[in-house]
Amino acid sequence: MIDMKGIFGGENGPAHADGHPRILALANQKGGVGKTTTAINLGTALAAIGERVLIVDLDPQGNASTGLGIDRRNRNCSTYDVLIGEAKLRDAIMPTAVPRLHIASSTMDLSGLELELGSARDRAFRLRDALAGLNDGLDKDNDYTYVLVDCPPSLNLITVNAMAASHAILVPLQCEFFALEGLSQLLQTVEQVRSTLNPTLTIHGIVLTMFDARNNLSNQVVADVRQFMGKKVYDTMIPRNIRISEAPSYGKPVLVYDLKCVGSEAYLKLATEVIQRERELRTH
Repeated sequence: MIDMKGIFGGENGPAHADGHPRILALANQKGGVGKTTTAINLGTALAAIGERVLIVDLDPQGNASTGLGIDRRNRNCSTYDVLIGEAKLRDAIMPTAVPRLHIASSTMDLSGLELELGSARDRAFRLRDALAGLNDGLDKDNDYTYVLVDCPPSLNLITVNAMAASHAILVPLQCEFFALEGLSQLLQTVEQVRSTLNPTLTIHGIVLTMFDARNNLSNQVVADVRQFMGKKVYDTMIPRNIRISEAPSYGKPVLVYDLKCVGSEAYLKLATEVIQRERELRTH
């Protein structure tokens, strides 16, 4: 078990006023934009500053689970079992080496979910229903304050489940040429989900990833996205950083692998910014 308290300080974070966790889906139909990396490291950073965090791995590749050191052989109960109704979410939750950070891991079985659920009437609400009783236990000190849902790189039934269950979407966006093109498609999907399945769904924010200050294209993408999305874009940008890339191969978040690298510092800043936005939402 990693002694995060010794590094960062902090105890249990404040539970939200209604006793329910805030559910944020990390979504972008483009692959390789940093969704899983952001889920792992934002989750670790939130836990490090005192929140109790659950990551729900909904990507059939299971990279969030692997990146937090969960061996594939130990995933006896997964998010697939939960979504097809054969297990409770609590049965799929496992501790990680990071205090206050847990994960519901995934397996390749998830790739067949759409066929399995077929025309089931509640197929879009399986995750919402599974999350509904998450904090119903007697031990309120162990209630989750944040749930981060790591979505697959597509706008399929799994991603729709995540959006239908979430309070808000956090969009990792790579600083590359086609960034805005993919973003508009995602925003259309969010609008569709809002009008049909989840009227309170919002965009929590857009986090720019793989930023390279030496690259003119990176700087131009940042300017374009900020002009297009305004205050929805977080101030914090995640830089291109070799330590972020190396950490998953050791089954560790970058904050555990190398706390002092620029990638770790960026994710801690992002966590602070996410919490600040949450406070602003609660006071309005």
